[in-house]
Amino acid sequence: MELRENFGVAPAKLEDVLSRMRRLGIAPAAIEESFSRGGGPGGQKINKTSNCVRLSYAPLGLSVRTQRERSRSLNRFLALRELVDRIEMKISPETSRKLKEIARQRRRKARRRQRTSAKYANGGPAA
Repeated sequence: MELRENFGVAPAKLEDVLSRMRRLGIAPAAIEESFSRGGGPGGQKINKTSNCVRLSYAPLGLSVRTQRERSRSLNRFLALRELVDRIEMKISPETSRKLKEIARQRRRKARRRQRTSAKYANGGPAA
């Protein structure tokens, strides 16, 4: 995968992904990239262009497919970021931002369940 292309994102976002790749030891040459025509809504632009991006990382057997935006270059960046997230979850779960966010959401939902069960424990709230 070539990383010299302008992905159409802020330089800070690109540098963040590249620094995470260096920290995890991900070689850009190990990432295989392919493009295909997308599907779904979007009309002529989607039907005529190959903007669906598929990245695969053979050493861990991971694969990511993205077609969120109309632009191929932006989809390349989004797929790369998602692939790096998944690699980080496998290689280094203790530093994974995605896993921390999932744990934070689980704690929030557990607190909400506790409050709801306490509120309705005695036949409901006082009316």
